[in-house]
Amino acid sequence: MSAWPLTLSHALDADIPVILGLIQEAAVWLQMKNTDQWARPWPDQAGLDSRVRAAIAGRRSWICWDGATPAATITADPQEDPYWSEVGPAEPAVYVHRLVVSRKYAGAGLGAALLDWAGQSAKREHGARWIRLSAWTTNQGLHRYYRRQGFLFAGLHPDKGYPSRARFQRSAARVPPPGLALFRQT
Repeated sequence: MSAWPLTLSHALDADIPVILGLIQEAAVWLQMKNTDQWARPWPDQAGLDSRVRAAIAGRRSWICWDGATPAATITADPQEDPYWSEVGPAEPAVYVHRLVVSRKYAGAGLGAALLDWAGQSAKREHGARWIRLSAWTTNQGLHRYYRRQGFLFAGLHPDKGYPSRARFQRSAARVPPPGLALFRQT
């Protein structure tokens, strides 16, 4: 790992394998943590590839780089997430998807910093009141992580076939001020 800060930039079409590689690395690690998260792509590999490709085309996916090494990825989407549509009146929100930190960068606070960045950007650029995410339903460790980051449990989506039914949200107004600069946005 090189010196901080890392560089955060929009993902490009050529970065699709990078994002899928980060997800695959996380899937292998998650198997050792006794969770079925990402054990197989949902609903299948073509569906995952399509969502990653669409997020990149919409300039909603980002990669945090350590030189030429990908350290993390996050997708921050201001468009309504269909798995949140029945939760109260529509309020401006940014929906976080595929937050993945490479194991080489685990424990440095990079995931938390990316969530805070998403909240700050959501408020500033989209007038969002909420940062929302859907977490893997059975991954209780992940649920605890999001709670430690100030997210509140907002219920389960009723579609029992959807693997990320556990919904969490945090007020964009509660985003802490920037601390140690782990990355700079380009």
